[in-house]
Amino acid sequence: MSNDGLGVAIRRGRLRVENSVPAPERAIRILVLSGPSGSGKSTVVNRLIQTTTLPIEKAVSATTRPPRPHEQNGVDYHFLSPEEFETKQAAGEFLETAEVHRTGHWYGTLRSEVERAIGQRRWSLLEIDVDGAAEVRRAFPGSLLIFLKTKSLEEYESRLRGRGTESAEVIARRMQTAAAELTRAADYDFQVNNDDLDRAVGEIVGIVEEREAQIDAGSV
Repeated sequence: MSNDGLGVAIRRGRLRVENSVPAPERAIRILVLSGPSGSGKSTVVNRLIQTTTLPIEKAVSATTRPPRPHEQNGVDYHFLSPEEFETKQAAGEFLETAEVHRTGHWYGTLRSEVERAIGQRRWSLLEIDVDGAAEVRRAFPGSLLIFLKTKSLEEYESRLRGRGTESAEVIARRMQTAAAELTRAADYDFQVNNDDLDRAVGEIVGIVEEREAQIDAGSV
């Protein structure tokens, strides 16, 4: 499979890029953003996409959970039935999948989402959990991984309760998961504090710009 003559193809978790293509265009531009529930990932991603001049395209995740109010299919998520998700999983259409927070709902990144962006020489932005990030790093060691966090566990809980969308039981599970995820923050290339939205987005932009410059210089 190829896109626009770039010779980019995904096969069993790998991107193959033809050596005849110049190095900056062969580069695997995958940006992974992770962080506990309540760290503001979606808000940061939306602001980043809306304001940056960098060539970044969000990879829309697939999920089996029901849509929340105002969420749009194909924009916020690809909403799939459990049967549809299992079929795509069996067919190898996902780059990574995970059952999140022991809710019974599955999430995954479709290979086609990543392939399209890279085929257009754009950054593919994945908003995924720490397990999914580890899968992506194993498949693509050159991926750029950023961990988003707040100042304390109490802040995560306050933000989750402020949503008004989860039960106390679900919030408790998410807090347990958050504590575990924070222990893996050191596995990421960078950690960004999201105590100020504009500052956090600006820091992420700076990180990506630096990596893009390294790609252009052929140093990565």
